[in-house]
Amino acid sequence: MPGEGGAEVTGIDPERLWLSSAQPRRGRKPAYSREAITAAAVALADAEGIEAVTIRKVAARVGAGTMSLYSYAPDKETLLELMIDHVCGELPTTHTPTTDWRAELKAIAHLQRTHMLRHPWLPAALVTRRTPGPNTLAFLERALAALRPTGLDGVAKLEIFAQLTGFVAGHVAHEIAQAEASQSPDRAAAEARYLAAVAGDGHHPELAEVLSAPGRPLTPGATFARFLNRLIDGLDAD
Repeated sequence: MPGEGGAEVTGIDPERLWLSSAQPRRGRKPAYSREAITAAAVALADAEGIEAVTIRKVAARVGAGTMSLYSYAPDKETLLELMIDHVCGELPTTHTPTTDWRAELKAIAHLQRTHMLRHPWLPAALVTRRTPGPNTLAFLERALAALRPTGLDGVAKLEIFAQLTGFVAGHVAHEIAQAEASQSPDRAAAEARYLAAVAGDGHHPELAEVLSAPGRPLTPGATFARFLNRLIDGLDAD
């Protein structure tokens, strides 16, 4: 597909997607907006998972014909990009400037965790993300501003934000999986018996010592905070 500058673009063209009009250019006045269609897709993903999102199902939600939606999102990949950026609009982008960049990064990570738990399909969707839209860029601006006191170069700042987002997405995906597994008490009990047997077999002394140590709070929020502190406090700003 030719980009705005005339060059051939393979896959999603970010210029066409984000810089062009959100409305179809030809034919009569559209009955739907890209915003409404994207919101319907997000609601479907929140309720049934990302696998349930199809152009046909989204069309049914907004009361449109399936073919009419292809003017807004020609394929599911494009629709997913629109969905990701749509929900990123929920993230606050304003903050009080501070020189404590580690505290600000931790605050950003907690916002991301809450956001991803609200939209459980988001961690997996971010893996295939191709191009940031306007809402994503606005939140990125906040993160880059938080890193200004570090004096790091631009590449390092982008890498830190990517590392932070990847950590949050991975942790939330694990958190969601653990919550689903906890719905089966028999499975949890079987896992506990298995670990106890392994720890007592004499071949795993390090594991046995770890499992016998006093426990720490295992609530999802407390575990996330501990992991996050290790990550952020270990970052080098030199």
